[in-house]
Amino acid sequence: MAFPSVKTGGLEAAQSPNVAVSGPQNGVPQSNEPRFTGAARIIDGDTLALGEVKIRLHGIDAPEIAQTCSDMHGAIWTCGQWSKAALERLATGTITCVQKDIDRYGRIVGTCFAQGVDVNAAMVAKGAAFAYAQYSRDYVSHEVQARRMAVGMWRSGVQAPSEYRSDKRAATQARQAAAETPSPKGCTIKGNISKSGRLYHLPGSRWYDGTRINEGQGERWFCSEKDAKSAGWRAARS
Repeated sequence: MAFPSVKTGGLEAAQSPNVAVSGPQNGVPQSNEPRFTGAARIIDGDTLALGEVKIRLHGIDAPEIAQTCSDMHGAIWTCGQWSKAALERLATGTITCVQKDIDRYGRIVGTCFAQGVDVNAAMVAKGAAFAYAQYSRDYVSHEVQARRMAVGMWRSGVQAPSEYRSDKRAATQARQAAAETPSPKGCTIKGNISKSGRLYHLPGSRWYDGTRINEGQGERWFCSEKDAKSAGWRAARS
């Protein structure tokens, strides 16, 4: 079955997996995968948007926007912002992105081309992004070469973006734990306030361990489900 092209706000997503393409077009390899074409808006060093469609660049991992690196003299510089700027310089004109997958956030994961250049590969080759070897080895050789030549981030000290994100999560969890109001003796039910409303969590339930109680924000501990329900809280879905 042929799928029609979809146009949204100037963005054309050619979704015709049964249509044969004879050879590369504008440097984009032949593929039966859906492809998206348009002018790019750069979000960070490994994410761009074509119209309303967000695309995560396949096989690479760039520093987070807020991430910093140190140069050979120990001075701090904003490598996350620099990586974004590198992608802005590469992804000019009309961009074509070939879909490879969809990630857990609902974003298209794809390989993007600008003026015949594989943008994903170029970001790694310029030392503006890591090869995301956890998910793909497509650009590992590009990273090896960039490291060997000490280009871009490899001229200085840089933390892998995945480690940076992990450290940031750990720091957030530590702050939340420090702000948590300790439970009264024998009262172990957590009364949490979220976008879903006032929910209580029983020990051993799915969200219990990750829930922090801050009485300064109106949250509280309960000694029984009866107390929680009487106060207007309802049971969280397990």
